[in-house]
Amino acid sequence: ISKALVVQYEVEATIVGELGDPVVGERKECQKMIRLKSLNAHTDTSSLARKVVEECRLIHPSKLREVEQLLFYLQNRKHSNDSQEKKRVSPRDFAPYAGVELDEEASINSIDEYVELLYEDVQEKIRGATLIFHLARNPDNLEELMQNDKTYFLIYFSSLSLYEFHGLVTHFKIGALCMNIIEHELKRFDLWQEELQKKKKAYILFLRNQNLKKEHEKSFRKYQSLLSKQEQLLKVALCLLLNLAEDTHTELKMRNKNIVHMLVKILDREDEELLLVVVSFLKKLSIFMENKNDMAETFAVEKLARLVPCEHEDLLSTTLRLLLNLSFDTLLRSQMVQAGLVPKLSSLLADEGQRQLSMCILYHISVDDRFKSMFADTDCIPQLMKMVFDSAEEKMDVELISLCINLAANKSNAQVICQGNGLKMLMKRAVKLKDVLVMKMIRNLSQHNGPTKSLFLDHVGDLAAQISEEEAEEFVIECLGTLANLTIADLDWALVLKEYNLVSYLKDRLKPGCSAEDDLILEVVIMIGTVSMDDSCAAMLAKSGIIPALIELLNAQQKDDEFVCQIIYVFYQMVFNKTTRDVIVKDTQAPAYLIDLMHDNNAEIRKVCENTLDIIAEYDEEWGKKIQTEKFRWYNGQWLEMVENRLMDEAGEPFLYGEDGESFIGNADIMERPDLFYSADGIISADGAISPEFYTDFQNGELGPTGYMSRYLPPQT
Repeated sequence: ISKALVVQYEVEATIVGELGDPVVGERKECQKMIRLKSLNAHTDTSSLARKVVEECRLIHPSKLREVEQLLFYLQNRKHSNDSQEKKRVSPRDFAPYAGVELDEEASINSIDEYVELLYEDVQEKIRGATLIFHLARNPDNLEELMQNDKTYFLIYFSSLSLYEFHGLVTHFKIGALCMNIIEHELKRFDLWQEELQKKKKAYILFLRNQNLKKEHEKSFRKYQSLLSKQEQLLKVALCLLLNLAEDTHTELKMRNKNIVHMLVKILDREDEELLLVVVSFLKKLSIFMENKNDMAETFAVEKLARLVPCEHEDLLSTTLRLLLNLSFDTLLRSQMVQAGLVPKLSSLLADEGQRQLSMCILYHISVDDRFKSMFADTDCIPQLMKMVFDSAEEKMDVELISLCINLAANKSNAQVICQGNGLKMLMKRAVKLKDVLVMKMIRNLSQHNGPTKSLFLDHVGDLAAQISEEEAEEFVIECLGTLANLTIADLDWALVLKEYNLVSYLKDRLKPGCSAEDDLILEVVIMIGTVSMDDSCAAMLAKSGIIPALIELLNAQQKDDEFVCQIIYVFYQMVFNKTTRDVIVKDTQAPAYLIDLMHDNNAEIRKVCENTLDIIAEYDEEWGKKIQTEKFRWYNGQWLEMVENRLMDEAGEPFLYGEDGESFIGNADIMERPDLFYSADGIISADGAISPEFYTDFQNGELGPTGYMSRYLPPQT
């Protein structure tokens, strides 16, 4: 049924002369189209005719009968199926955009129906968009189309951008036009806000002025109306751009026009549907580093934080996905913490629909040691522990246990985890299910001194019982690591080693050709270092022949700093005990290895070496001299080289070389000619020998540098 009635009328324009007589007369035929949206097969045409006559001043009441007849005709008329009467709209040839032809006639009278089709399913969207497209290609329809809200046309182009019409939309630069529209609308919004604020301030300043109050209320109502229309326009424009952004080249153009800054600015709006489009767009853009950096600069996280939580499920889920993308960046994680997202995300763990995303974001935040302690003041840890215990014998989510492992590395969090029967329940699950990840969490808990570590006294036996060849290596590694952390004074390590026959297990792992992984061997070394703090354990290990095995392992792993440092730490623990010290000093070449490592590039290795050598030097005079001489050589190597090769007297004559250029000391070590170092003015020993002890006395202030060689004395030993 056609739903339009055309009224034709004439307009006469007359020019009047000076005397009031008409000089020129002109007539122009016009027409007005009256839309009949309510006309259908069941409409009362008499009532509709009266309504048309009343509302249209161009129709004289005497024409009521004719209008009623026309309406009756329109109501009962059927479209002819004759192919000669049916007209297809195809005014121009758009070969590159095939697929937009129609088997039905596009009528301007049905524009509202076509717009409604854009809100239906996919096939109807395509049909509606194509019909509007055909109307727009006819110049005669443009004036009528322009009378529609401009949002309709953005909806139309947005619909085109959903499907195979990207080329068409790009060809006519609709994307660039939308960017300009968004930029313009954002500027208008700022002007509205500024104007509204001015009127609000004037109203507040003159509270008794009712006119100002009414003006402010009127402006506010107008602002709300304009804002609603603008947000609808922005939503459609952004949908179009979001679809076009599927092409990365087009997306780059948008980025160059500051699309990220525009989107972040729109995040201040309240319309949830508009926010959903904005957040979805930001999520898509966030996968590229440049866009992510723009979001960091514009503090997008701070604005996103207010959307967590929110009642709109899709908006909340999309916001969390965007935050997850951003949480890979250290700076943005810091902004999330500052925006107070840790407690907000923790509260979402109770929401099964958002739990996974919230947990992943919290995991990324927990990676940074600076933020681990913030979890202790939220309800995050109790909820996580409940999830762990509720999983029973089922396999836990990797995200859940990974977050727990990270949090367990903080002392405050560890205390919360171990409250009540927390540690006991974790141990029970780990031992029963041989759960490596839960044992890794327990290992992190065991590293904290204080009340937490003392709780492990009840579980030493359970841990030691897991150390055997029958158990999986990765599980044994975590058990060994946990035991190695238990530096507790009340723990009788000798009893543990004997009861669980651990000495033979530890020694077998150190033998050459052992098939164990390096990670397991390293944990064995660390375990030996821990138990060596007990004198009786150190003696037991020394008698078993572990020390030579450690030296052999040191040779094999000399390029691995972690191995070297841990083996040296074992020696450091053992030199405190006389029995093990004698074995190390007299029966092995361990001191010589330590001297070589005293100048290693690794600062930790140098520190442990020096501490160990100082203890050896204190108890063994012979090694003490060697160690002191080596330290002297190292600290004063540059000075010794200068003395040996370039020393000159005050007159500039050669001092160490004869007239023939030969050295007085030949190829001998200069350390064997102390008489060449100093003059006989009271600073050389009586027997003519000199040793590094001289420098010790010098540093203690017992000697003073005098004579010719004073300026060459080394600064330290």
